[in-house]
Amino acid sequence: MILVFVLVLVVILAILGAAHWYVWRRLVRDTTVVRSRWRRAGNAVFIAGPILAVGALAGEQAGLPHAAARVVAWPGYLWLALLIYLFLGVVVGEVVRPLLRLWLARRAEKSPALTAPASDTTAASQGDAMPSEAEAVDTVSETDGPLGVSEESVRVSRRVFVSRVVGGAAAAVAVGTVGAGAFGVLNGPSVKRITVPLAKLPRSAHGLRIAVVSDVHLGPILGSGFCRRVVETINGTQPDLIAVVGDLIDGDVEDLASSVEPLRGLRSKLGTFFVTGNHEYISGVEPWVTKVRELGMRPLRNSRIELPGFDLAGVDDLAGEDDGAGPDFAAALGDRDRSRAVVLMAHQPVNIYDAVDQGVDLQLSGHTHGGQLWPGNYIAEMANPTNAGLEKYGDTQLYVSRGAGAWGPPVRVGAPSDITIVELASLQA
Repeated sequence: MILVFVLVLVVILAILGAAHWYVWRRLVRDTTVVRSRWRRAGNAVFIAGPILAVGALAGEQAGLPHAAARVVAWPGYLWLALLIYLFLGVVVGEVVRPLLRLWLARRAEKSPALTAPASDTTAASQGDAMPSEAEAVDTVSETDGPLGVSEESVRVSRRVFVSRVVGGAAAAVAVGTVGAGAFGVLNGPSVKRITVPLAKLPRSAHGLRIAVVSDVHLGPILGSGFCRRVVETINGTQPDLIAVVGDLIDGDVEDLASSVEPLRGLRSKLGTFFVTGNHEYISGVEPWVTKVRELGMRPLRNSRIELPGFDLAGVDDLAGEDDGAGPDFAAALGDRDRSRAVVLMAHQPVNIYDAVDQGVDLQLSGHTHGGQLWPGNYIAEMANPTNAGLEKYGDTQLYVSRGAGAWGPPVRVGAPSDITIVELASLQA
């Protein structure tokens, strides 16, 4: 097991290292002159970024104090998100680059006087060591601007000019994408509403509203202020019942006690119910189960409660199987009255297959984040039966929330956060 973990870690580090090198090559080496201040600044960013990212990922697991982990987490995780879109940007740039060079060449043939000629100055004369640009090197000085163009109309080679245009565009799009994605997360989740008809639901329970909350991920980045916005959003919907379907936190109870305190203010007619997610097991499941109970939630740990018109059940997360625990569907559902509708809270959508076997009417899940960062949604779709939204599996319906918060980078792209109000509908109404 340890050998497998080490091998996986080595592969991940190798992929990250290769991605950093590739992006650095295109955005820094191919666009700057050796020993220029822009080269030095770019090198510094691509050295500090990975160090901060590793610090953010290791964080408190490596014994870093919570306060220090918060300081490192912000730039480290944002750098990881930025790296994703810088990488995608420069990959797209590989297609744009030759097309732009071709356009410039044809423009130069038609109007030579309008196009700056490529410099014939050799790399050695400028101290440049850009192998990919050996045939086309800048004649830039230390006083040049970020694009290497001074007021004295310094000549810039066509190849380097193209690298700067493409790299600048990729960087601008990446920064804008990450900035917009971070604003969406920090601004708080939106409210999504769906209606789910249940064949066994009596007329008396028609219209009952369940606020489904998943993947809040309170931790080094998302703290008490974010938690307060989530609570205010939930309470603003005036739900009949609140279902917290796992991954509420990332960290120890002692460190996050103040961050989760606003959860004490959750209000609903039938109460707030909670099931564990994989991150509760990472962070210490028993202390957190005790804590959420103290905050006024009722943990459903492979258990069930009868509510007016239907049963509400919950199972522990699959991560508990590593400790000899995990979901126990027989304990949660085995002796129930099958004439009554049952709603199951289970963190991971993959539990749907057991839910179908147990005759569950509706399963509420999270875990996927909807992919969180495009194109992560394609990976999430391959790893889960349902990535987000409502789908039917036989007579069982599965609803998967994208989650209220974010794990790692506080950024979402193409997968907006949400709190979902699931309104149950009776076919008899």
